[in-house]
Amino acid sequence: MHIPLDEIKRKLELKSKTDMHTGDVEKQIDLVTKQIKQLHNEIAVLLPLINHLDKEQISDLSRKLNMEGSTLIKSLVSLTS
Repeated sequence: MHIPLDEIKRKLELKSKTDMHTGDVEKQIDLVTKQIKQLHNEIAVLLPLINHLDKEQISDLSRKLNMEGSTLIKSLVSLTS
């Protein structure tokens, strides 16, 4: 995954901040929301392609996606609890 240097810099600056303003948090939530929507779109494009693979390939890819998806869901639940 390609992450621009300015994005890396911004994330490091956010981690080092001790005083976050509501606007900063809202911007981050908006960015995460956009990234989740982008993931949804990419998965929608992949689904028809995945259906043409053999069962073993589908199983391997599903395992990878499920592990990362589970981690994402746990992170999202921790945000809302």
